[in-house]
Amino acid sequence: MARLHKRQKANEGLVPTEALEIDQAIGALKKFQAPKFDQTVEVCMHLGVDPRQADQIVRGSISLPKGIGKAKRVIAFCTDDQIQACKDAGAVEAGGEDLVEKIEKGWMDFDVAIASPDMMRVISKLGRALGPRGLMPSPKAGTVTKDVASAVTEYAAGKVEYRTDKGGNVHAVVGKMSFPEADLVENLTYFIEAIEKARPTSLKGNYIKKIAISGTMTPGVQVKRAEVVVA
Repeated sequence: MARLHKRQKANEGLVPTEALEIDQAIGALKKFQAPKFDQTVEVCMHLGVDPRQADQIVRGSISLPKGIGKAKRVIAFCTDDQIQACKDAGAVEAGGEDLVEKIEKGWMDFDVAIASPDMMRVISKLGRALGPRGLMPSPKAGTVTKDVASAVTEYAAGKVEYRTDKGGNVHAVVGKMSFPEADLVENLTYFIEAIEKARPTSLKGNYIKKIAISGTMTPGVQVKRAEVVVA
């Protein structure tokens, strides 16, 4: 605990006092004293949306140009003729009723669930089990698709899902601290631009209010944002 305390104190003195350009923010993040493990780098964007309004929920999925440095455990709800293709694409499990039954019995060793549209009727009974964990397949998130095998490949490689929380924040992993600075800059820029493009048409006023990046065990660094206001 003493070493952790010393690192925290040292890092506090390195926190920038103002928001920085993306490349400068990544550079500042890299200067923090770090533990021995490879930290995950995350971005948090505070949006000027009202999450209580269905038409202002910002949600989707994106494959970052440099990946996120982590493979995900993906399952696929599909018909029998698609099972082998999904497993070949990287699914840890694939199936229909049998997979539903396995999950009903408590098996939850996966990070993402993909489903073909015709399987939604079959997996509807899993709503209470998967919904609260954010694992229920959804067309808006790109996890309900006719091309299940391709979706499995993308998510197994680390495709990022995002959705505004109750406070209007969007969180996402943008890489690992071991990534070259240029790769983190490219991933972060790509993600911010994707959120900018996802601006709800019904939203008035300032959309992106605050952006901050951090490592698993570092302070946050604020990133400059474009001031785009719609009257």
